[in-house]
Amino acid sequence: MGDVLLVLSVPVLVLTSGIYAVCACWWRRRHPAPPSPYTRQAARLAEQAMLVRAEEIVDGAYAALGPLYAPPAAPAPAAAPPAALSPRPDGSTPDRAPSRPAPARKP
Repeated sequence: MGDVLLVLSVPVLVLTSGIYAVCACWWRRRHPAPPSPYTRQAARLAEQAMLVRAEEIVDGAYAALGPLYAPPAAPAPAAAPPAALSPRPDGSTPDRAPSRPAPARKP
């Protein structure tokens, strides 16, 4: 009886390994493995993910700190000076003459 079970176990083993191979092949076709981390495509995908994350960080920082870098509001226009004190083309005013240039200094 022991020899009969041994002889019958060989076809059962072959049949079960064949069924396992068919099921494993079917499973792999339905659920492909992710790309290997050592391929160029995986490197490109990782680089794109890193750039997207960096853009998110920069956008968040700009949203948080942007008002600090906004240009100041333009000051209100000043009223024109009275006509008596308006400067002349040579830089003098009616009440005083243009100043003389400072003497040149020797080094």
